[in-house]
Amino acid sequence: MSEDTNAAPVPPAPASAPSAPAWAGPLAIALLLISIAALALAWQSHARQESFEELLVRRLEAGQADASAAKANAKSAQDLARDTAAKVALLDARLAEVALQRAQLEELMQSMSRSRDENIVNDVEAALRVAMQQNSITGSAEPLVAALKQADERLQRYKQPRLEGIRRAVVRDLDRVKAVSVVDVSTLTIKLDEAARLLDELPLLNDARAAKRESTAKAVPKPASKPEPGADEGRFAQWMWRMGQRWDTFAASAWSETRDLVRVTRIDRPEGALVTPEQGFFLRENLKLRLLNARLALLSRQFDTAQSDLRESQELLARYFDPVGRKVTVVNELLRQVAGQARQVNVPRPDDTLAALAAAVAGR
Repeated sequence: MSEDTNAAPVPPAPASAPSAPAWAGPLAIALLLISIAALALAWQSHARQESFEELLVRRLEAGQADASAAKANAKSAQDLARDTAAKVALLDARLAEVALQRAQLEELMQSMSRSRDENIVNDVEAALRVAMQQNSITGSAEPLVAALKQADERLQRYKQPRLEGIRRAVVRDLDRVKAVSVVDVSTLTIKLDEAARLLDELPLLNDARAAKRESTAKAVPKPASKPEPGADEGRFAQWMWRMGQRWDTFAASAWSETRDLVRVTRIDRPEGALVTPEQGFFLRENLKLRLLNARLALLSRQFDTAQSDLRESQELLARYFDPVGRKVTVVNELLRQVAGQARQVNVPRPDDTLAALAAAVAGR
């Protein structure tokens, strides 16, 4: 007990700091682990991004290389296609040429292999077709008549019983074509040219009347003169005879002047008598144009137009020209002949011959 009391007094223990919560340590550890994990993830993401970038760069480089190669291949393919198209075009041209040569060769072989009968039938048909075309163009039956005559002569020389039906058909068609009166356009145009040439010489109606008056005045007989008295009848008788002669001459002259001053004439067409010389010139030119139009209409096979122009020309002649004049009568007769012959005539087709030719080709 004494020892305890004598011992130095023990200082009191200092006051301890407040103790941390129990969950602080684990939290710090968890935060540390989370930080470490985040750093690991960040590093992993960065490494993955770098690998992606490297892969993308490699693929981009590979794509550019492929694009360059594709461009080069496309250019090569385009050149190849152009060359191929040229070769194909050349081959097509050669093929067409070969096909044409083959067709010509086949036609030549067929023409060489045909019999003589087939050649004659084809030649006759071709000649008839050409003659029908000429007939439709010119309106004349001469080409068709010539073709039928030639076919008849050729079939007659050949004397093949198989072609006798064709020859009989040719004879029938030839008779039918000859029976048709075809317009001779050349003759009609010559007549119109002759009528146009005579127009300048035709007397107008007023010119004819003036010429008639002059001829009538010239044809007026002079008064019969009494015989001159002899010398034994005296001077008074001679003076009376001379006075009588003068009086007769004066009376005839006065009567002639009076007839010229007063005239009574019947005029059926007053427009014809009122034509002046200047109007007469234009009248003749107008009539020439009418005849020229009629001539062109005949050449172009427009017969209705030609008939109309001819009627107008005849009316002008009857209205303004002297109807009893010889040349007017000649021109009227020419126009009448042309108007009577200028008509549309249809040349018959050689249908019997064509049918016989078709039957011969078919082998019937």
